[in-house]
Formats: sequence, structure tokens, C-alpha cells
Amino acid sequence: MFSTRLPSDLSPNRLTQAVERLRAEGLEILDLTESNPTRAGFAYPPDLLAPLADPRGLMYAPQPFGALAARCAVAADYTRRGAEVEPERIVLTASTSEAYSLVFKVLCDPGDEVLVPRPSYPLLEHLTRLEAVVATPYDLEYDGCWSIDFGSLDRALSDRTRAVLIVSPNNPTGSFVKAEELAHLAALCASRQVALIADEVFADYELKPGVTGAAGRITARQDALVFSLGGLSKSIGLPQAKLAWIAVGGPEPLVRSAIGRLELASDAYLSVSTPVQLATADLLRTGAGVRAQIRARVARNYRQLLECGEHAPVCRVLDAEGGWYAVLQVPSLGSEEDLVLDLLTTHHVLVHPGYFFDFKRESYLIVSLLAPEQTFMQGILRILRHFGCSDWPA
Repeated sequence: MFSTRLPSDLSPNRLTQAVERLRAEGLEILDLTESNPTRAGFAYPPDLLAPLADPRGLMYAPQPFGALAARCAVAADYTRRGAEVEPERIVLTASTSEAYSLVFKVLCDPGDEVLVPRPSYPLLEHLTRLEAVVATPYDLEYDGCWSIDFGSLDRALSDRTRAVLIVSPNNPTGSFVKAEELAHLAALCASRQVALIADEVFADYELKPGVTGAAGRITARQDALVFSLGGLSKSIGLPQAKLAWIAVGGPEPLVRSAIGRLELASDAYLSVSTPVQLATADLLRTGAGVRAQIRARVARNYRQLLECGEHAPVCRVLDAEGGWYAVLQVPSLGSEEDLVLDLLTTHHVLVHPGYFFDFKRESYLIVSLLAPEQTFMQGILRILRHFGCSDWPA
């Protein structure tokens, strides 16, 4: 009697069960999967959320795309990152997941296809499935650095492809889509009348100086219909504020058509709360201090990880350019699932296995750079000692 858009088996996997058991026993776990900045020990200004109490929030005046003042604040934030977007081309949503949902509604009929990168965040599979859309993978290849495998992308395209999705920087590989890659993608999409969707939620977090400048600017494209996604969850570490956005770009006739359809779909939900819209400009301004803390920590943890990797020849830290995650290639001594369970139960370190992110082969461990520095280093050293790097200090 239930929809096939949701999995029939909702039982927790072995890793989740093990985590719950150890925590019930009161054991301390070094969590290197942490993705929630509000649990990662950052100092939030005590008055950061004060603008949510604006008395104008008592008046309900719904607008499908959100309040113009809030969209102007988002446009100004794009300018901060070197991109120019008109407020009239910005649509506010309650989350990036909802932004995906709206864009899929506008572009796709049930059974249509969206090309998604592999490896990438597993949420994309759920979001497409919930919209009755098929997620078809194309590959990212690693040869000292990550790049799009355009051969696999060409093979994945079909008559039912409605959009190509990029994540820049990617989660978990940390790779930005380069300017030349974006130009190739945009030309390909334009020739096939396919939209290009760019998830740029981690764009503020460079791990290597200068990589953001070398990345492609999707909002500047004029050849293909493009959608840029962002939100407060990552840009200022406020997932609970529930504000995200879509910026639309491309040829003017296509932009007008997309905007009109987004307006109709958005008007059916009106999901963004008035208080957060009134507070948007203040949140973006005051939250810059939180962003600076996150940026500094993830960069420090990544540098520490690289240093550890230099002294652990059996393990390899894959090159990353931005975001909150890093990938560690380790010896294949068994299945990834058994490995992460062993790390958890024996060393009390929690990491993600590569297969969670659809890596094509084993063995990869995905670690969050968001964790406090001491927790991060303790966890990494325990992982390295597991693989025989016993010369590291306790």
C-alpha cells in the first residue's frame, strides 16, 4: 500500500546498530562523520538569532519567491563570492533539499533522468527518487586530482535526460568543477536542451588557496539554463535557520520560462518562514564570523591529515580542494563495511565507508574535517595505528 519512492526496508544498517549499541553502553566515540556545525564546538555570537524576533514577523505577507529584501541580501552574498545575480532571479526555499525538489518539478516528468556525479552524497539518490526521477550516474575520475569523466557522462545521456547535476566542491571528494569543465558541460547541455544544476553549498570552504578562483562560475553562463543552489546551512553554519536559495541563469527566454514555472511551484508551498526572511541580511552579515571559524578549522584539519599521510605510506590522502570532507584510501584487508565496524568497535572511531558515497571500488574512508582538532587528530592516529603505523604517538 506504500509508494515505491521510499525503500521497503527501513531497518538500520549494521554500522548504525553498532553506534547505537556502543553509545547505549556509555562508550565515548570519536565521531569523524560529524556534519552538523552546531555540534562541532564553534563559537556562535549570542545575539546571532536576535533578528528573528523582528516584530514584522507577526504580519504574514507571502511572496512565492520570498521577500525582495531577503533576495537582495542573497544577491549581495553572491557578489561577495565574485558572482553577479539579479535578485529577481533568486528563489528562496526552506532547504537545499527543497530547492532540488522544486527544480526537479520544473524540469522533469516522472521517469525522466537527472545525471548525478559518482562518487557523491547519497542524499541525491533519495531526492530524485522522491520526485519519481531517475538518478543516472556519471563518473569522477582520480589521477592525482579529480576530474569529470566526460566519456561516462556522454554515455549516460539519453532522450529522457533533463538535467546534469554538479556539486562544486563535491561531497566527499572536495573537487571543484574547473572553468574549462564547466564550459564543456554548458555547451553539451545547451546542445541537448538539458539544464545544468550546480550545488555550491560548500563553495566558501577552500582547502587549498586559489582553487575557488579557478572554479567555474555557473551563474555567469549565458549558453545553457543553469540553477545554482546554496543556503545558510553551510555558508554560516546554521542548518536550523532553514533558508536556502536557487539562482537562475542562462539565455533570457529560458530563464523567463523557468522563473514562471518556479513561481507557480513555489506558490503552492510558501515554505520559507517570514522571520528568517526578515533576518536574512543580518544573519549573513553576523554569521560571517562563524564561517571564518569553520573555514579555518577544516583547512587546519586537512593540513594535519596531509602531514599524517606523508608518514603513513600504506594509506593515501586523496587530493581535495574544498568542503568539509576528505577521502583516505586504505589497504583492502576485507570489506569496507567490516573495516568501519572494526574501527568503531575496536578503536571507537566512527568514519563513513566509501560505498556510502558510491565509490566504484574499495577501500576508502570518508572523514569529516568539521570535527574539533583534538578529536580529529586522535581519530586519524587511531586509524593509522590500525594499519600498522605504530610509530605515531598515543
